[in-house]
Amino acid sequence: MDRIAFFRDLAIIIVSAKICGLIAQKLKAPQVVGEILAGLFIGPACFNFVGNSDYLSLLAEIGVVMLMFGAGLETNLKDLMRTGPKALIIACVGVFIPLLGGTLLYSCFYGFHKVGTEEFYRAVFIGTIMTATSVGITVQTLKELGRLKGTIGTLIMSAAIIDDIIGIIVLTFVIGFKNPDSKPMDVVVHTGLFIVFSFGLGFLMYYIFKFIDKKHPHQRRIPILGLALCMFLAFAAEEYFGIADITGAYVAGLILCSLKDSEYIARKVDINSYMIFGPVFFASIGLNTTFDGFTSELLIFSMGFVLVALLTKVIGCGLTAKIMRFNMKDSLKVGVGMMTRGEVALIVAKKGLSVDMLDSKYFASVILLIIVSSISTPIILKLLYKGEKHEDEQTAAAVQNG
Repeated sequence: MDRIAFFRDLAIIIVSAKICGLIAQKLKAPQVVGEILAGLFIGPACFNFVGNSDYLSLLAEIGVVMLMFGAGLETNLKDLMRTGPKALIIACVGVFIPLLGGTLLYSCFYGFHKVGTEEFYRAVFIGTIMTATSVGITVQTLKELGRLKGTIGTLIMSAAIIDDIIGIIVLTFVIGFKNPDSKPMDVVVHTGLFIVFSFGLGFLMYYIFKFIDKKHPHQRRIPILGLALCMFLAFAAEEYFGIADITGAYVAGLILCSLKDSEYIARKVDINSYMIFGPVFFASIGLNTTFDGFTSELLIFSMGFVLVALLTKVIGCGLTAKIMRFNMKDSLKVGVGMMTRGEVALIVAKKGLSVDMLDSKYFASVILLIIVSSISTPIILKLLYKGEKHEDEQTAAAVQNG
């Protein structure tokens, strides 16, 4: 793809994503649903106006990084600390149940094999793909619904971030068991080092930004420096610690979320995300979809793959939330909020292809899961939140009633 054609494709994506987003909004669905469908319509699966490229993939990557940075900025740190232990338990169960479910699904279709055989690891890898949660789509949905700062929204966010970290650790262990040259324990050490690094850098950066914010309040240099911090942490997380770049971006937002100008930074970042990077990220999910070479057997497997992947997240995370004494509706919100799959599932699937643990024919199943979960999750979440007051309204009412 040449440089000039890239600008044409970008124009098509921005316009189609906006039109489909507005149509989705008119139909009482979140805009993100329309943006994903826009990518499906203009991509290889339908009209083939736009093909995926390295340029668009890079913009999509920036899009999800900025989205996670904005989510971190809008996080209530007190709520995060309060929900942290619960989020950890929910994330652990939310990884184990899909891992088990995916392994059993593959085994039921292609036979149960002894531990240590190549087919056994292929079965486990199918489960590994199911462990990933797409933070970006859930964040955008909660943002549109005005629920990102609420207790449930913060719990879902915390659990999803932890979920991705655990998923990466599981991926490394699975590959490590197949490949003796890899060292699975390294990723555990690197994760611990990243946490220590984030605390140290975060403490320093917070006070530097606090000083700048006090001396030059509400000036553009603050969001510019904040964005630079976001990009650096996204780079450092993946390059030096082997952690997903989106985790680094979210940590950058957490570092700055307690500043007086955190909302000002979030607004400035959101403009760029809303205008170009966000639509490209969500449309890219549709652009990656193609259904060529689909056999009836693969279609049945794909339907089972999607069903098991969705149900295991809802059951694993939702049931855990219920055990923690959340009411049934809030438990369902947690389960549904955790069932989206996106960029991390794609990364895991591509890694499986590169190390010969996943046949290329199953990549279509992964894409189908991403499409179905990305479209269904926002709609179901909106239905679950329908008619509820925002948490700040509930708090004000409680204060007024004494």
